[in-house]
Amino acid sequence: MPATLYLIATPIGNLEDITLRALRVLREDVALIACEDTRQTQKLLERYEIRKPLVSYHEHNEAARADQIIEALRRGDSVALVSDAGTPLVSDPGYRVVGAAIDAGFAVVPLPGASAVLAALAASGLPTDEFFFAGFLPSKAGARRKRLEQLARERATVIVYESPHRIVESLTDIAEIFGERCIVLARELTKIHEEFLRGPARQICDQLTERASIKGEITLVLSGAQEEQISIADPLEEIARLETAGMDRMEAIKSVAKQMGLPKREVYRLAAEQGSNRQRNNRD
Repeated sequence: MPATLYLIATPIGNLEDITLRALRVLREDVALIACEDTRQTQKLLERYEIRKPLVSYHEHNEAARADQIIEALRRGDSVALVSDAGTPLVSDPGYRVVGAAIDAGFAVVPLPGASAVLAALAASGLPTDEFFFAGFLPSKAGARRKRLEQLARERATVIVYESPHRIVESLTDIAEIFGERCIVLARELTKIHEEFLRGPARQICDQLTERASIKGEITLVLSGAQEEQISIADPLEEIARLETAGMDRMEAIKSVAKQMGLPKREVYRLAAEQGSNRQRNNRD
């Protein structure tokens, strides 16, 4: 069989979550295994008594390693590309070597398996007919909030990854931007301490802050914007209507923001812009 680049999904926690086909290909069909962390992959190989040479492949060396992997394919050696956990290339390195293999004319064969994205979505209880995977949230606060404001407009269910040491800060931002929408936090998927927390972001954040520490990989599943949340064509008119009904301006802005699925400051900006435009038109 011609040399092939195999993309092999590996367990995201429980080492039993690997397919028979993946084990056969790793044991019989490849001469080299490229992985993020050789120590992590070695644990899996030892569990199933597979002995193959390993080479590290990560974001800091992917250019050089891609060349090395293509050379192995040219020698006629099939190569397996795996990540530390889950499906390769999903928020993990691998794009460059896959592109290079295709350009060089080699077959690229995916072996599906474990995925934190799909596991969290399936068990979330949120709509699964349409979803948007956004990878890891930005680590810096400003960039993270800007990204969340963009994601808050998505009607599809949104899935993101977050690290345990930033989760409280991210949930605080989500609470402000997504309001009372239901979200699901999935932690330690497939492991002994697997956990799902469901509810508004503020409620989940309060639960986590009561803990001495937060550990484990985290996947967040966020409710999409409902149609009625983004149907207000004139925020200023709706704010004026609520004020006439007796609501103060800031409460009116907060109510419109919730209905539109937007941050309060974004609705305030829209209202301010519309007010300025109307004043300008009246003068004209």
